[in-house]
Amino acid sequence: MFTIDFEKPIHIHFIGIGGVSMSGLAHLLLTRGFTISGSDRTRSDLTEELERLGVTVYYTQTGANLTDDIDLVVYTAAVHADNPEYAAAEAKGLPMMDRAELLGQLSATYPVSIGVSGTHGKTTTTGMLAMILMEAMQDPTVSLGGKMAALGGNLRIGGSEEFLFEACEYTNSFLKFHPTDEIILNIDADHLDFFKDIDDIRHSFHLFAEKLPADGHLVINGEIPNLKMFLEGLHGTIDTYGLLPEGTDPKDSPYRYTATNISYDDLGCASYDLYRDGSYVTRIELSVIGVHNVSNSLAAIAVAYLHNVPVETFRNALAAFSGTERRFEKKGVRNGVTIVDDYAHHPTEIRATLTAALATPHNRIWVVFQPHTYTRTLALRKEFVDALSIADCIVLADIYAAREIDTGAISSRNLVDDLRKMGREAYYFPSFAEIEDFLKKNCVNGDLLITMGAGNVVNIGTSILKS
Repeated sequence: MFTIDFEKPIHIHFIGIGGVSMSGLAHLLLTRGFTISGSDRTRSDLTEELERLGVTVYYTQTGANLTDDIDLVVYTAAVHADNPEYAAAEAKGLPMMDRAELLGQLSATYPVSIGVSGTHGKTTTTGMLAMILMEAMQDPTVSLGGKMAALGGNLRIGGSEEFLFEACEYTNSFLKFHPTDEIILNIDADHLDFFKDIDDIRHSFHLFAEKLPADGHLVINGEIPNLKMFLEGLHGTIDTYGLLPEGTDPKDSPYRYTATNISYDDLGCASYDLYRDGSYVTRIELSVIGVHNVSNSLAAIAVAYLHNVPVETFRNALAAFSGTERRFEKKGVRNGVTIVDDYAHHPTEIRATLTAALATPHNRIWVVFQPHTYTRTLALRKEFVDALSIADCIVLADIYAAREIDTGAISSRNLVDDLRKMGREAYYFPSFAEIEDFLKKNCVNGDLLITMGAGNVVNIGTSILKS
C-alpha cells in the first residue's frame, strides 16, 4: 500500500471528488500544499467550491483526465474497475487507494483523533462534538458527513492537534482508521449487501474498538445488546452512556452518563437532567428534536469530559447546536404546510424521526419516503413498513438504486401494498412531478410534510417551495 508523506505534498486525483467526505479530504489536503484534481458526474455546491479554491474538476470521467503529473489516485467505494479513470490509473501503474485508506493515513498524523461510529447518528453527534470543542477553543479539524452552518460547510480546518471525523462501517472502512478516541453510538442491521448478518456487523465494530491504543478511550452506548461480550479484551478506558427506564433512580444507573426528567418544548426539542456517576451535573437544553438526540448528546458529553471541557462550555454548545443539513431540517412553509427534510434511510432512523415529529406542531404528518438500495429495502421490508406507519399519510417514490442493479425482487409498490394492508393511507407515484402535484393538492394548512431518504428526495420539497 502506498504511504503518503504529508510533509512532502504531491498531486492527488480524486475519482468521485463531489462526495461529502471526498470533497472535504480534497480541501484539507489542498490547505497542506497538495495539488488536487478530481472528477464527478454532476456539478454541485461542493465541486464548485473546490473549483473556486483552484482545484481542477472534470464532469466527465475519461482516461484523459489522468494527466502525467498525477502521483496518486483516490477513489470512493462506489467506483469499480470498469470506471474509465480507474482503468486508466491501473494501466499507467499509478498508486491507488480508496477514500477510507486516505482518511486512515490522515488520522494517524494527529496526536488526538476522534472517530465517531455507529449505524445511526454519526453526523449529528460529530456536529455536536465539533460545536463543543470549538466552544472550548480547542481548534479541532473536523470532517463531517454533511453540512453544518457553524462549520460553514462539511469541513473545518483547525490546528494540528485534534482531528474529529465520522467512522463509517460500510465495507469495513473504519478498520483503516487510527483513532485515539472512539464513539460507538449503536450497532444495527444495515449494509446487508456487504455484511452477512448482525453478528458480522458486531464483529466488525469489535475489531474497530480493538484498534484503540492502550491509552485510548472508548465511549459506547450501554444499551447495545450483549454489551459485556462485545467489550471483552478491549484496551484503554471505557465509558458507557444510556437512557434509563422511566422511574429508575439515576443513582442506580449502570451507565456512567445518563439523562432523566426528559421534557420537550413546543417544537419538540428536548431538555434533561444530566447525571454522571450517579450524581446530578446540570440541566441540558437541546435545540434539536427527539429522544435519539438526547442519547447522541450524552455520547458527545462523555468525550467532552475526556477532553476536560467545562460543564458550562458543553452546556452552552449543545444549546447552540441547531443540527446539520438534512437532519430534520426545516426547508420552508408553503400555504401553511411546513416542509422538513431528513436523511433517515434505515427503519431505526425513520422511527426515531417520525416519533420525534409527533411532538412537534402538526395537523397530519405526511412522509415522502425514497428507499435507498434494493438490498436494504428487501432485507428490512417489514421494519420499513412498521416504521413508516407512524405517519398519517405515506407517499413512496421509487427505490434509489445507488450502487445497485434492480433485480425485480422488491419495489416501492410492495411497501405501499403492505402499508395498505395495515390500514394506512399510502400512495406510490413513479415520478417526482406526480408526487409534487399530489402533495400540492392534498396537503393542507397545518400539515407537516417530511421528505425522507438518502437519495435525491430532498428535491421534491425544494420544488414545491419554489412553485
